[in-house]
Amino acid sequence: HVQLVESGGGSVQAGGSLRLSCAASAYTACMGWFRQAPGEEREGVARVNMLGTLRYADSVKGRFTISKDNAKNTLYLQMNSLKAGDTGMYYCAADNSWACGGTWDFPYWGQGTQVTVS
Repeated sequence: HVQLVESGGGSVQAGGSLRLSCAASAYTACMGWFRQAPGEEREGVARVNMLGTLRYADSVKGRFTISKDNAKNTLYLQMNSLKAGDTGMYYCAADNSWACGGTWDFPYWGQGTQVTVS
């Protein structure tokens, strides 16, 4: 079982930037970032598979960058040009199954970090 701890959330004005981090308790092959706004369903934001292939939601392409430091077991999400619509709880997710990374399905989840853009 992998434990995930997110950090880096906060309040920022529109147009600003934040960098989220997700520390994993062990190496994880595939990881992703999700977000959930109040009253909305959780949605995938970005993911990376074991080969380093990246996928982004259309709404964040060109503004967000996902990266993974395997030496530190840490996942990052650099968020630039933030908009009010980016507000929500951001969750880190992970998967170590042999075929992971091809979908937005992940078995392990962190507790989330709040991002508020005004």
